[in-house]
Amino acid sequence: MLTITIPQTELFDESTEEFIYIKEQTLCLEHSLVSVAKWEAKWKKPFLGKDEKTEEELTDYIRCMTITQNVDPKCYYGLTNENILAVKQYVEDTMTATTFRNQPGGKRNKEIVTAEIIYYWMIELGIPFECQKWHLNRLLTLVNVCSIKNTPAKKMSKKDAFAQQAQLNAARRKKFNSLG
Repeated sequence: MLTITIPQTELFDESTEEFIYIKEQTLCLEHSLVSVAKWEAKWKKPFLGKDEKTEEELTDYIRCMTITQNVDPKCYYGLTNENILAVKQYVEDTMTATTFRNQPGGKRNKEIVTAEIIYYWMIELGIPFECQKWHLNRLLTLVNVCSIKNTPAKKMSKKDAFAQQAQLNAARRKKFNSLG
């Protein structure tokens, strides 16, 4: 969870030619599958991916991340550059010590990943729905770990199988010869 404080500020709304007064507001935020699903339901496009988000889309994602109750909707107009930077760093944090080696010949999946795809993965891998509230990067790491652990071991090539068998036979002969 990330906690940010939006400072008290005064802004001018050019369309209404009025000042907007924003009280200081502390927000608790969660970057989770639930937040992504809310955002995608509104914007009708995938949150994850390479497409740049507009300022409005990013601000709305912060709204979707907010778990604080009874927030004044105007407070989001007072987000500072420091608030935005803190949110971006939090969203990009892996939140885990797990790392993955790039496997040679590994194919990159070009599937468009949406909240529903991630829910599908959770169901397919037997990941409980309580995990939808985890930091999204941590959840995706768990999905990756489960996928790797559920993948059958690669078959050994005939050459490697013969070499392994020859080593075992040599070790057995050596042990047998040392007994007699």
